Formats: sequence, C-alpha cells, structure tokens
Amino acid sequence: MQQGGTTMNDGAQAQEVLETAPGQAAGEKTRNRYDHMEWAGAFGDIGTLIPFVVAYITILGIDPLGLLFMFGAWKIAAGLFYKTPIPIQPMKAIGAAAVAGGISPAALFGSGLTTGLFWLIIGLTGTIDYVAKLATKPVVRGIMLGLGMSFVVEGIHRMVAEPVLAGIGLTVTIILLSNPKIPAMFVLLLIGVVAALIGNPALWSELTQVSIGFRLPEFGLHQMTWSDIVTGTLLFTLPQIPLTLGNAVVAIAAENNELFPDRPVTERTMCISQGVMNIISPLFGGVPMCHGAGGMAGHVRFGARTGGSLVILGSIVIVIALFFSQSVAVIFKMFPPSILGVILFLAGAELAVTVRDIGNKRDEFYTMIVVAGFAMWHMGVAFVVGVILDNALRRKWIKL
Repeated sequence: MQQGGTTMNDGAQAQEVLETAPGQAAGEKTRNRYDHMEWAGAFGDIGTLIPFVVAYITILGIDPLGLLFMFGAWKIAAGLFYKTPIPIQPMKAIGAAAVAGGISPAALFGSGLTTGLFWLIIGLTGTIDYVAKLATKPVVRGIMLGLGMSFVVEGIHRMVAEPVLAGIGLTVTIILLSNPKIPAMFVLLLIGVVAALIGNPALWSELTQVSIGFRLPEFGLHQMTWSDIVTGTLLFTLPQIPLTLGNAVVAIAAENNELFPDRPVTERTMCISQGVMNIISPLFGGVPMCHGAGGMAGHVRFGARTGGSLVILGSIVIVIALFFSQSVAVIFKMFPPSILGVILFLAGAELAVTVRDIGNKRDEFYTMIVVAGFAMWHMGVAFVVGVILDNALRRKWIKL
C-alpha cells in the first residue's frame, strides 16, 4: 500500500516498499523513522479515534486526562515494540453500547478489566492458536473486505453532512496521494481546520480561551465496585469478543504480516498485547482498547511505514492529556466530521483493496463475499459463517 497508489498484495511487494522507503537504508528495516511521511501517516487513524473520544467525554463524562493519557502511552509502547503501524483504537462495540446506553464510567472501566483478563488468558494459554487455524485465507480476506467496506460506508455517512467540503477534501487528497513529496494528510487537515474556523466564527473565541494546566492521571481502582465489573462484563465485554477476534486479532495479524513480513506478529501476541493494556488502562481512567486492521490501513495509506508514526501520535496525545485535558472538546472541533469521513473512507478503501490476492477460485471468492457481507453486520457471526462455509466447500459437502 504505497501512498503513490500502488497496493501491496503479497510479501514481496511489501518488502520492496519497505526497502525503498525514503530515509530507510537496507539493513535498517526494523528501525522506526520519524520523517515527514511518518508524521503524515500518524494521523491516518484519527477518523475513529476522535469521534469516540468526544462521545466518551461529552456523553459519559469521562475525564479526558486518563482517557487520552492511556491512549497515548499505549500508542508509544506499540510503536516501539512492534515497529510497524499497529494501531491502538477504542473498542467499537463497547464504545457504541456505552454511549447509547448511558452506562456509568465505572462499569465501562470494569468491562476493560475483564476484557483484558479474557484476552490475556486466551493468549498465554495458546487457546487462540486453535481458533486462528480456522481462519483460512477466504475467511480472513472476507473479514478485511467487510471491515474495509464498513469504513467506506461510515466515511460516506459523515461526508454527506458537508458534501462540498468533503468533495474538496477527497479530491485534493486523492490527487496528492500520488505525490509523496507533499503529505496528503497535512493538506487535508489544513483544509478541515480552515473550514471549521470559517464555518464557525465562534470557534475563534473558544480557542483563545483554551487553558493550559498540568495534571497527572490518578489511580482509580477504588472507584469500581463488583457490581460495576459484573455489569460491564455482561453488557460490554461479552458482545465485544467476536468483533475483537475478527478485527483486532485475526485480521490485524494477517495484514501486518502481509505488509511487513520482516516484522511479523502472531495472533497470540495480539491477544497478550490487548490483554495487558486493557488490564492496566482502566486503573488510570483509560477506556477499553484494541488493535484494528482498519486503523493500520489508515496509517499506511497516508505514509506510515514504521512504528514511528504511533510514537509521534502517542506523544501528541499525551501532551494534550497532560496540559490541555480541560479543552479537548474545543480542540477537536477543528476537525470537521466530513474531513474525518474522508480519512475513514480512504482507510476503508485501502483495507478492502488488499483482498485482490484472493485468486479466481469460485469457492474461495464466494466464501470471501459471504463473510464480507456478514462482517459489515457482525464480525463474530461472519467468522463462524465463514468457517462453516469454507469447510463445507473444501470437504465437498456442498457445491456452488
């Protein structure tokens, strides 16, 4: 997935991109970079990050300090450890259910603890290895296609609210993606900020009132009760498991290993990683987090090739948390929903197009399409349906 429009569909192409990336000499493939393209790629995942953060803060009343600090800390940790753009995202099913249900922050933090415990056990015991064996290529590609198209659809929904601005942003971005000398993300964000200031003159005065004040996250385990943990587990943890399995374990491992074969990860590593960060994060006000294939596609689409992009974004988020936590809602107003929609749209398209290597076997292609359709509705159901259909076709129980 080069920014110039070339899509990587196998390890050889991925290796070629990494070896010829600007500023990265042979033998330095595992070193993080912090050049202008890594800076541009760092913002490739904010299309999902910002809306969830704003919802958590404005609807549930969660303190932005702990929420943003933990996001930033884990982004930096992931970038330094994996050295690829493996993202740190809000868990979407939990986030959507929490915001819609008006649940208490304590129950949300409780779900983070049990979510982390679940994935840590699954990873450490090796149970995920047996599940991962069921994820054949058509199933994995179907999940990636469905997730990619979900991002595309969600991006369009946000873009239609301001079609002129979205059209300008999308057109300019697509043109600039073929010119690596001018990071498309910077121009897109600039368009968004200018449009926000012009469209909302009152935003000028709000920005002048942004306050700077240093605060540190506080330990908050004592704020959770057993009732909060049980409520969070039943309402949030259990429904999130299938989505995390498909998107943040199986799909992200496959995507990372395809794009960066010299820096491979395993499904077990993804489980342990998500387990550790979700056990620790709620103790300091962080919400449930995961890795996600769509987020990586966004980072890569806008230029990221190493974990440097995550270190950059994580550092920015931590600075905002420590010094500007009381003004987060105002700061994020500078990024219009339609511009975030453009980012989501392009990230989804980038993820969806990776399925081109599925080949021309009718059975595999059919399985992929079926899985993709279900994945746009429910990731867990898609995985189960895909495994059953793929096995039925391979064993000749059914014929198409």
